[in-house]
Amino acid sequence: MTKIFLKNAYVLATFDDEGREISDGAVIIRDNVIEAVGPTAQLAPAALDADEVIDLSDHVLMPGMVNTHHHMYQSLTRVIPGGQNAELFDWLRTLYPMWARLTPEMITTSALTAMAELILSGCTTATDHLYIYPNGIRLDDEIQAAQEIGIRFHPTRGSMSMGESSGGLPPDRVVEREPDILKETQRLIETYHDPSPYSMLKIAVAPCSPFSVTQDLMRESASLARSYGVRLHTHLAETVGDVAYSKEKFGLEPAAYAEDVGWVGHDVWHAHCVCLSKGGIDLFARTGTGVAHCPSSNMRLASGIAPVRQMIDAGVKVGLGVDGSASNDSGHLLAEARLALLLQRVKDMPGNPAALTAREALRIATRGGAAALGYTEIGQLTPGMAADMVAFDLNQVGFAGALHDPLAALVFCASAQVNYSLINGRVIVREGHLTTVDLGPVLRLHNHYARQLFRGE
Repeated sequence: MTKIFLKNAYVLATFDDEGREISDGAVIIRDNVIEAVGPTAQLAPAALDADEVIDLSDHVLMPGMVNTHHHMYQSLTRVIPGGQNAELFDWLRTLYPMWARLTPEMITTSALTAMAELILSGCTTATDHLYIYPNGIRLDDEIQAAQEIGIRFHPTRGSMSMGESSGGLPPDRVVEREPDILKETQRLIETYHDPSPYSMLKIAVAPCSPFSVTQDLMRESASLARSYGVRLHTHLAETVGDVAYSKEKFGLEPAAYAEDVGWVGHDVWHAHCVCLSKGGIDLFARTGTGVAHCPSSNMRLASGIAPVRQMIDAGVKVGLGVDGSASNDSGHLLAEARLALLLQRVKDMPGNPAALTAREALRIATRGGAAALGYTEIGQLTPGMAADMVAFDLNQVGFAGALHDPLAALVFCASAQVNYSLINGRVIVREGHLTTVDLGPVLRLHNHYARQLFRGE
């Protein structure tokens, strides 16, 4: 058994039910579980036999953040010229032809890159929505990357089955047959899904969107997921055009469509929900349905501002997501917390400077994300929880003058990278550097693949 003692944190933010913040805080970890949390002086005697001691003087220590929505392969197609100034549907039409050339090797490399970026920004648990499978790609290619880098991973088996010839948005060459989708999803669940406490790998079921799959696939996917006790994820109500499509195609607004196909409940979380109506918010709150809020992407594509304040007040489970790196161009989860705060303050005019606080934004990024993904053992630093935590060094120019409230400074000031990250009790980032992956060769290969995709090679 391994015992780690983290001590002398300038402030330790537990994000427990009481919201305790401990000055000169400390944590004792035994193997992959938190054993004790408290002031350093109080815990020091119990940590004399620790295998490793990490001094976190001048650091903020907090739970690792949870990324609830991503498309990691898109890190290969950042800032594509034709998509820089496009709304969602035109942006997708620009990028689908590039994504049709993806290979398994590209998926693994892009996942390593995206996961590294997330980890360095303070994320310890991530989901990913991979929904395009040309040229022999499988979700296994991402799972390989997660196991190599050491992130807690909850990938979703996405899918598209309705191409342009059937009234969908994607080109026919990037969609799959629905029986094949369901068969492959079942294989992944049976091969990889681990429902045990402190699991490092879970699988979810994730048809892409109302405009790329049929209602039959939505219903059959929900049935498959529930027969195995796994979760469901899709895009919903992302744009005004998305809502118009739902009303024209199904005669229902997005939330009602989700309910009609069985996609509400404690085992479901939807990405975006920018245009969720009050009735939709009430439905999600009543049924325990979660939402992944992706502020940067929603601004980048001019989709709008999700009604996060209203969702939280109604009791909806809201987490944060960076979304795809081609509609955000960044995978910095702490930056998303900052933007979530700022956007809610200007959502309605006149604005409300108290619409979302710094601590609420961080709580969405930690406890909120854990709830949206259905985890009970992550998102807070308390005994018995998984040993997932991150530490930010306050000795940076971006935090100068803000040490009277360093936790709020993480959100209000320039978005920093972590100095330490522990995932499942393992040190993944030490003094700002990844310990599991040599990032230099990964980035060189990643940039090579990105050039190939852009040039059509």
